[in-house]
Amino acid sequence: MCSLPMMAQEENMGFHQALKTKFIEGNAGFMSLVAIALIVGLAFCIERIIYLSLSEINAKKLMQDIDQKVTAGDVEGAKDLCRNTRGPVASICFQGLMHIDEKLDDIERSVNGYGTVQAANLEKGCSWIKLFIAMAPSLGFLGTVIGMVMAFDQIQQAGDISPTIVASGMKVALITTIFGIIVALILMVFYNYILSKVEHLTSQMEESAVTLMDIIAKNK
Repeated sequence: MCSLPMMAQEENMGFHQALKTKFIEGNAGFMSLVAIALIVGLAFCIERIIYLSLSEINAKKLMQDIDQKVTAGDVEGAKDLCRNTRGPVASICFQGLMHIDEKLDDIERSVNGYGTVQAANLEKGCSWIKLFIAMAPSLGFLGTVIGMVMAFDQIQQAGDISPTIVASGMKVALITTIFGIIVALILMVFYNYILSKVEHLTSQMEESAVTLMDIIAKNK
């Protein structure tokens, strides 16, 4: 029974050691650049995921509460409710309630304009994630080219096409490419998850804006 955890620990150590070995074999300079692209890209992804998760609320429940307060004539209470609720949906509703005494066209124009600003805030930082998704495989391919150049330099110095010399240079080239593609795939998964959350929040904002306009028009 005691040997099973020890075997698992040895396997884990073997994986980490193999990963470290491949990292060194793939030219530590280029591999470090790929690793930095992964770390910085993940940092942007985590920041966006946290921000978007905190922005999600029960929009239908919020709109029901706003409807009840506006119907009861408690516009200030509806404003306080929006002010004390996080997220872009509440911000858009607060913006609309701030102009509730104006014409419907003016209210709609104000809500739509503020909604555009909030939608831009949701996508903030996504361009950097796309940059690192493109950069990671590019750095890997650059390492591939450098590795091939090193292989040809070694062949030239040796004056002979030895399979060992060619294999060592090509090994460096392929390892950097593999790591670059892996990093890009990891960041791509996070990026698509972020886009799905942005689309969900955007649809919530649009639906809530329409509902708010109906509430205001009903109580005009």
